[in-house]
Amino acid sequence: MSDVIDAFDPVAAFMDLAARANDDEFLVHRGRFLTGDILVEIGDVPFIVAIDKGKVAAVERGPFPLRPWVFAVRGSEEGWRGFWQPIPPPQFHDIFALVKHGHFRLEGDLHPFMANLLYMKDLLAAPRQKPTVGSAEKTTGPITGPITGPIIEPIIGRYVHLDLGGRDNRIYFEEAGQGIPLVCLHTAAADGRQYRHLMTDSAITDNFRVIAFDLPWHGKSLPPAGWNHEIYQLTVDSYVEAIRRFCQALELDQPVVMGCSIGGRIVVKLAIDHADEFRAVIGLEASDYQPPWGDHGWAAHHPNIHGGEASAGMVSGMMAPQSPEETRWETLWQYMQSGPGVFKGDRFPYDFRDQVATIDTKICQLFLLTGDYDFTVPPETTQLIADKVSGAEFTVMTEMGHFCINENPARFRQYLLPILDRIWAAG
Repeated sequence: MSDVIDAFDPVAAFMDLAARANDDEFLVHRGRFLTGDILVEIGDVPFIVAIDKGKVAAVERGPFPLRPWVFAVRGSEEGWRGFWQPIPPPQFHDIFALVKHGHFRLEGDLHPFMANLLYMKDLLAAPRQKPTVGSAEKTTGPITGPITGPIIEPIIGRYVHLDLGGRDNRIYFEEAGQGIPLVCLHTAAADGRQYRHLMTDSAITDNFRVIAFDLPWHGKSLPPAGWNHEIYQLTVDSYVEAIRRFCQALELDQPVVMGCSIGGRIVVKLAIDHADEFRAVIGLEASDYQPPWGDHGWAAHHPNIHGGEASAGMVSGMMAPQSPEETRWETLWQYMQSGPGVFKGDRFPYDFRDQVATIDTKICQLFLLTGDYDFTVPPETTQLIADKVSGAEFTVMTEMGHFCINENPARFRQYLLPILDRIWAAG
């Protein structure tokens, strides 16, 4: 780390937690249901943080040989230094990222921690040094000035009925533009609204018919009849079936399919088994295998926890700190609306490691884009696919996280447009 960061005193910064946190009325409101003592360990220095209805009542420095606490966040001094930088580096920007890489440990009763996850993440980030002015990228879109009258976007929404698994499914989709079909797949527990920025971008819609559909159980696509007698679980086969049936129903000729997260995984499978049906696939945050690193998905479907808030808390740190606040919170809003059990059910097991080498990029082009701040699918994970597939093209998106399509749409288009231009030129 830099000399400036090495000079930063995390212990002194944490002692000032109450002053930093209690002035944020929205933070206090978010934690209004949490009262209790928590243990925070910075290296070998323990602290007890007394929380009273979302306010920091006291911060005491230990040791505490007999002091009880509800849950603990134990971290190395290096981890806290990185976490509290003005713009934390990749893998140091979120509690779960630090846990995954061994810098932090969570202990004790994690129920109240997960129930108040968004609050706890922001509370523990309160000592973070303020970034310099202009360090965060601004949001840009079709509306760049004051609104002087009604604005009607070119996005059209409709429904199509698909037979999936022998059952009728009423699938909602939106589209805009003309030209080569570009079918867009949303992330786990989200929906097609993630692609609204692409659908209002004439640089894309002039040559591409952008189409995004909501998987069953997501967004405006209701679960099929009888869903109340089952536990939702997405699988590789059911996902592939949904994509292919959708493309067939709309009679799309050699579409491009672009997916993010679970969508980024499944487009790799499409290129493996059905390359002749697609002219190209674009995998965003893609991997051919991902071993589990933590079992915190239970909090997304628990009777005593707001599943939407817990889901938003889980994914909040998967975005880059440079992404605009407006679009980061837009991303979290979708997760707050997720149906019960959907986030957990979308985390399907997969392992394509022995199959990806069979992808023929002369038949179906394979483009891969991964953000450097994605700790769930870090760039080196996607690189493993590119190393196995001759002709695959992989780019690391800097200052981008897991939800590249809508956490920072202005920056994402800089990476996407050159790929679409090449597909169009070859089409």
